[in-house]
Amino acid sequence: MLLEVQGLCKRFGDLAALSQVSFHIRTGEVLGLIGPNGAGKTTLFECMAGVLSADEGVLRVGGRAVPAGQRSGILFYVPDSIVPWGSQPVGWALDYTVGFFRGRGDLRNELISELSLEPLLGRRIGALSKGQRKRILLAIGLLTSQPALLIDEPFEGLDLRQTREVAGVLRSHAGRGRTLFLSIHQIGDAARICDRFVLLSNGQVRGQGDVGELAALAQARAPGGSYSTLEEVFLALT
Repeated sequence: MLLEVQGLCKRFGDLAALSQVSFHIRTGEVLGLIGPNGAGKTTLFECMAGVLSADEGVLRVGGRAVPAGQRSGILFYVPDSIVPWGSQPVGWALDYTVGFFRGRGDLRNELISELSLEPLLGRRIGALSKGQRKRILLAIGLLTSQPALLIDEPFEGLDLRQTREVAGVLRSHAGRGRTLFLSIHQIGDAARICDRFVLLSNGQVRGQGDVGELAALAQARAPGGSYSTLEEVFLALT
């Protein structure tokens, strides 16, 4: 087990965005965070990364509690729909990531090829389409050296072919030991790429495990149902 989240809570006034959220992440897995809109997925990522302060809860690595200010050595958070260094060209951003974040320079050319970034290297990031910016954000994340990546909506803005290609890239890097925690709103995409899942609804974890384990949980809660797919399990548990 790489890390454990226990009892995470976050309130915004009277709204409980996260309530006693607990789960674990295994080394080298692709863990999917799935839930309805407003479930608290982005808030969870921000609290884990230390971008947002949690009201309660702890993140442990190897049984040791890691304060928010010390998590940058373990986790790198890739938000959705941001435009980093908008006035700078793509090539500059990749080089800056390697230098400033002490990233994996040996992966630079590989990721340029895998994510089809060669035609974009001289273009300003702020002038790119949403899908192009998404591929740049993924490259930035994969260039970093932290053991775990939190990626919010890795397939947002990508077409079907690009989604499948990016999924293959992410699985390839996970196969080399990188741990990925992905927030995905498309159930089909999550089912294709993830090893296990955390189901989040109304700020609470409704289940965690692979499809078989979640199906057994759904069957225990509502006997007699059909739970052969992740979509059926998701609907039953959330």
